[in-house]
Amino acid sequence: MPRREIDPAQLGSGPFYGFLTSVIVPRPIAWVSTTSADGVDNLAPHSFFTVASTDPAVVQFTSVGRKDSLRNAEATGEFVIGFTPAGLFEQINATGTNFPPGVSEFDAVGLTREPSAKVSPPRVAESPVALECVLHATIGIGRSTVVLGRVVHAAVDEAVLRDDRPAIDLLDPVARLGANEWGHVGEIRTITRIGYHEWPGHYEK
Repeated sequence: MPRREIDPAQLGSGPFYGFLTSVIVPRPIAWVSTTSADGVDNLAPHSFFTVASTDPAVVQFTSVGRKDSLRNAEATGEFVIGFTPAGLFEQINATGTNFPPGVSEFDAVGLTREPSAKVSPPRVAESPVALECVLHATIGIGRSTVVLGRVVHAAVDEAVLRDDRPAIDLLDPVARLGANEWGHVGEIRTITRIGYHEWPGHYEK
């Protein structure tokens, strides 16, 4: 098949950013709540988000530029990551508005604060899952910063559990795609990994 070859240095960081976010999809969203040193609660979506470690439990999100989430996490050493259900699609998007640092997205967007169990920043009461984190480390990469948080407490709505485990159809996550596109979980398929001893054609020597 014919391919277009792309040199990131020649294309430029802005256009290549658009290319990357169009092919690394879907991306889960960390709905990060923090509290500034002045006591203002901030809430922002970050779509560069994943698990960094399981033992200890560490999650990570990337701040592209020095955003309030990063500044507050560095100042206080704490943040909360909320789950982003499709039913809150418009509110999640609205918290990405570039409000001034003195304006709380909770108030501007009309979301409810819920006290956290082990950290100071509040949870989003409307979100079904909250991961309370203490800052583990930050890693600067150019104009971006990877923020690593050790999960010290988790809270989950009983309504999204099935067999004591969060169920994807009940969670109904929304994800970021390219440009201004967002997506939902479509058809859900299950498959188990094939062990080497079950691999077709495997034989014992």
